[in-house]
Amino acid sequence: MPSATRLAAVDLGSNSFRLEIGRLEMGQIQRTEYLKETVRLGSGLDDSRRLSVESMARGLACLARFGERLAGFDPTQVRAVATQTLREARNREEFLVQAQQVLGFPIDVIS
Repeated sequence: MPSATRLAAVDLGSNSFRLEIGRLEMGQIQRTEYLKETVRLGSGLDDSRRLSVESMARGLACLARFGERLAGFDPTQVRAVATQTLREARNREEFLVQAQQVLGFPIDVIS
């Protein structure tokens, strides 16, 4: 019998970042771990739609912790997505370059 496939999802939301890890077994995903950290990335978006240094630092620290937990995962097993705050942020590329480096996986900005 083949072993279960590990999968992980990272959600970079405006208020919280989440990490869900699960196993795909017989067509069903069973969640094995769930981590949530309040980073308040959206509160760091100023009037000119730029992320503050402080909010980026909070987000990067969280993603570094998530990256440690994801060590050993194949890139095909991990999907990381960012939503509204990073869609709006004018300096999102600056954040994303660093974020992908500390997480260890690509991050897609979705609409």
